[in-house]
Amino acid sequence: MAALSKSIPHNCYEIGHTWHPRCGRAVLHITQGALAESLRIYGTLYLIAAILRKRKLDYYLHKLLPEILRSTSFLTANGTLYIACFCILRKILGKFYFWSPGFGAALPASYMAILIERKSRRGLLTIYMANQATETLFRMAVARGAITPLRHGEVLLFCITAALFMFFFRCKDGLKGFTYSALKFIVGKEEIPTHSFSPEAAFSKIDRTIKHCEKVSQPMNILTLTKKLMDKVCKHGPRHRCCKHYGDNCISYCIKGFIRMFSIGYLIQCCLRIPSTFRHLFTEPSRLLSLFYNKENFQLGAFLGSFVSIYKGTSCFLRWVRNLDDELHALVAGCLAGISMMFYKSTTISMYLVSKLVETIYFKGIEAGKVPYFPHADSIIYAISTSICFQAAVMEVQNLRPSYWKFLLRLTKGRFALMNRKVLDVFGTEASKNFKDFTPKLDPRYTVVPPELPLELS
Repeated sequence: MAALSKSIPHNCYEIGHTWHPRCGRAVLHITQGALAESLRIYGTLYLIAAILRKRKLDYYLHKLLPEILRSTSFLTANGTLYIACFCILRKILGKFYFWSPGFGAALPASYMAILIERKSRRGLLTIYMANQATETLFRMAVARGAITPLRHGEVLLFCITAALFMFFFRCKDGLKGFTYSALKFIVGKEEIPTHSFSPEAAFSKIDRTIKHCEKVSQPMNILTLTKKLMDKVCKHGPRHRCCKHYGDNCISYCIKGFIRMFSIGYLIQCCLRIPSTFRHLFTEPSRLLSLFYNKENFQLGAFLGSFVSIYKGTSCFLRWVRNLDDELHALVAGCLAGISMMFYKSTTISMYLVSKLVETIYFKGIEAGKVPYFPHADSIIYAISTSICFQAAVMEVQNLRPSYWKFLLRLTKGRFALMNRKVLDVFGTEASKNFKDFTPKLDPRYTVVPPELPLELS
């Protein structure tokens, strides 16, 4: 609490926009950089999303550009309003406090900016920033010695979250929208209790397919023989009467699930590495091999593949043991499947899923009438979460997620790193820890405290 009352007399030029003494010019510089980066981000994002969703021509002609411009305006405004509020708050207070250059300036800026964005996207942005803020607060607490990190803590957190998510997935009306669709894609519709196909309908469908295939004369080659052999192996074997994977026995059902998700995970990681690989393709051709034979490719594949196979295998095992299909099986299966994160440890994934789980439980509480609904809660949470991240970006960059710090640098064209953090060291957060070699060259005509004088807290 004592740190909150401390202050330094420097002006906004000496601390914030050290590259130019004029506030208006500094705001313009940030706006230009943020606008260019925002257009690049959202232009690419919306175009890829439109292609994947197979949008019609009408969307490209009338909706694509307005959506890109609106999201671009939101992100640009967030950067512009931050530096503007940074200067305005200094003029109002007459000095800088511990909280004012980061949290204080970002709070009104973020709230005004999120109101520009479409309502349908505010929830997603809130979840993302709440995830960032939670991880940042955790890092701050660890740095201060208030919390001792638990070994494999992200894996344990993922196990608990996966168990609850899979339980909601198995329950009727437990999950809706994107979360439900994503889990159905990952584990398959066979694990939904309200499966639309009856055993008789499924078998008749398989029989029709077999008869149709028999009528079509095909040359007997190795591929055809292998396929027929695999079909016989998969269809003849142990399958409990409660299991809904009618075309496979329990063993092949788990193996197929592993192969499918391993392939998807491997390809996702390959696609993520394509831009960086092709950037250096002509100077370092050997990098092309690293695109396919990279350790992370196999790690993500092993994570997704083992998650699905463990979940399916545990579900089948419990159906055999208990001789019934129960939603509670998902708690055990989801928890055990969470151990698969040992192949691909990620605090980001764990924290994101926790944030999403809290959101799911909150909305379920609203539907049940047990939790009050707060209007504009998403905008308020977004503003607070963003402010926490900006406080860390100003005062203790070492406790901010590296990927988010790089994003802020791209958004401001590197100007976020030009803050005079050596002056902010007096607040005791080691603000200049990652900037020991940087000292801004200030024009003495626009400074309040001469650079050569030692700093004293007021």
